Amino acid sequence: MAIAITRQVSPRFAECELTHIERVPIDLGLARTQHFTYIQALASLGCQIIELPEELDLPDSVFVEDAAVVLPEVAVITRPGAESRRPETESIIHALAPYRPLVHVTEPATIDGGDVLVLGKHIYVGMSTRSNEEAIMQMQELLDNYGYMVTGVPLRDCLHLKSAATRVDASTLLINKNWVDASHFPNFKLIEVDVSEPYAANCLPIGDSIIYPTAFPKTCAELEQQGHSITSINVSELAKAEGAVTCCSLIIE
Repeated sequence: MAIAITRQVSPRFAECELTHIERVPIDLGLARTQHFTYIQALASLGCQIIELPEELDLPDSVFVEDAAVVLPEVAVITRPGAESRRPETESIIHALAPYRPLVHVTEPATIDGGDVLVLGKHIYVGMSTRSNEEAIMQMQELLDNYGYMVTGVPLRDCLHLKSAATRVDASTLLINKNWVDASHFPNFKLIEVDVSEPYAANCLPIGDSIIYPTAFPKTCAELEQQGHSITSINVSELAKAEGAVTCCSLIIE
């Protein structure tokens, strides 16, 4: 059974960091309701939920993915690119310590977990405003003994690599080719997002299903057409904070 670490929505969620979208009003109550539905979806797909309490003074802390990268052998504690988010890692360290040995990215490196796409033993890191070259070098050193190769990937017009490409299954990626060059992933079958749904490339495979936003019906139909089972959820308020379905959990297989 997979374990999913999640964290309740901060009361200051509306003060979240934004990079590529305009700030619009966020309904905190609805955000919390949608997040609860997300947790229910994880549980329905067989995850054991570890829910951390809300962080009163950390607006973005619901997005636990950015604080760590969980691998089969080890967990990497990140150093988030936004300075306001760096205190989020403290509670994640305590939550992950029972399950994995921990290694740490340190200054001057910065990296968000949302920029890290793990495809087998190859780890791709988005070269975004949040993640830098120093982090790639440190991760390679930290993970050398486990046989990983860490590669930087240029991005365009998006917050994180996992805004542009995510894993559908062991051999398939969901991708927005306008935001990341598909040539980085030559050994994968690629499902392209619908041109009218540029933010649709973020999906979360759990077991035999994929957690996926209701906001992208055309891309969802394509995923289903190609034989993938979809668990649909509405994350409209989380999306106003540049959040997506991978962002709100750390999955421990």
